[in-house]
Amino acid sequence: QVQLVESGGGLVQTGGSLRLSCAASGRTFNSYTMGWFRQAPGKEREFVAASRWDGASSYYANSVKGRFTISRDNAKNTVYLQMNSLKPEDTAVYYCAAGGSAWNRPTSGSGYDYWGQGTQVTVSS
Repeated sequence: QVQLVESGGGLVQTGGSLRLSCAASGRTFNSYTMGWFRQAPGKEREFVAASRWDGASSYYANSVKGRFTISRDNAKNTVYLQMNSLKPEDTAVYYCAAGGSAWNRPTSGSGYDYWGQGTQVTVSS
């Protein structure tokens, strides 16, 4: 069992930055692909970014490529999402997720076994 706790959300102006953190319990963090997803009001959940279990590969949604960076510290059981040049359309609840076989299809939420409770990110125009 893995528990995930996100933090770092908040209110920021357009063009600003935030760094989200997701702390994981358990001793097998370094065997999981870690992903970030988001869900805006009235919209479906969408993939944002994913990091392979070893941190050697990452994958991004086109909408955030070049602005967001996912990273992980396996020694601290933590994954991060650095978000720069934020836009109002980035406003959403952001969720981290962990999946043992998720790297096969990192953009699909169905591949992830564990989810955090989410953290709100609001970008004002």
